[in-house]
Amino acid sequence: MGSSGLDAGTQAKLDQSLSHIRNRLLVFSGKGGVGKSTVAVNVAAGLALEGRKVGVLDADIHGPNVAKMLGVEQSRIEDAGDGRFKPVIAPGNIEVVSMAFFLDSPDSPVVWRGPLKMQAIRQFISDVAWGELDWLIIDSPPGTGDEPLSVVQLIPATAALVVTTPQSVALLDSRKAISFAQLLKLRIIGVVENMSGMVCPHCGVEVELFKKGGGERMAREMFVPFLGRIPLDPAIVGAGDDGRPFITEHPDSAAAKAMTEIVAKIVNSEAAK
Repeated sequence: MGSSGLDAGTQAKLDQSLSHIRNRLLVFSGKGGVGKSTVAVNVAAGLALEGRKVGVLDADIHGPNVAKMLGVEQSRIEDAGDGRFKPVIAPGNIEVVSMAFFLDSPDSPVVWRGPLKMQAIRQFISDVAWGELDWLIIDSPPGTGDEPLSVVQLIPATAALVVTTPQSVALLDSRKAISFAQLLKLRIIGVVENMSGMVCPHCGVEVELFKKGGGERMAREMFVPFLGRIPLDPAIVGAGDDGRPFITEHPDSAAAKAMTEIVAKIVNSEAAK
């Protein structure tokens, strides 16, 4: 058995797949509803716009949303012919693997306990014919339970990105997420404050629906980098529902510009070297 508890053959397959992936970025949050998947998808699309070869692993077994947000929810996994399967290719040449590709219907629930979920996450790496990737964005389910722990144990992440919203309730859980990453010796590439204010499309006045600045204060207090704020924009919802990353559809908007600046900081981080 290897250090991860896997048999030698399985560990070899996992290591072989990982050898093709230069940077592995775990995107996670302390609680749900903060827009973590939206940030993960738009970071992936932004990296692809920068000319990087990008993949997205949707590690949310029970609520796989990445496929829909990238416009490939109707796709199904195909056999690669060597005992592995091919990732689905989304617009922007982004490679995607998600539980959504294995479900008979979008309404089908995945009623699994921890061991089965861990096995699925492992297979999403070891049994997938990933291409040569500059970045693999791992969209983790919220919290600090089975799935994030499984990802960290199985996939040596280059860095972790924590997504939060500015209000105190979200920040309480985001602090736990940062402590989780530090406990597991993950390098935190930074904190993103999502839903940080909104400019009214009618009067132009900025409204702080979920307050503003809490994520930056938390990052400073916990001595981790702050990557930026993404303001609310109603078009983000429409883009996600339509399967078109907001960063590519509305590049001149304030939110897309904020996303682009965050992507630039990720590219320029130590993880990209």
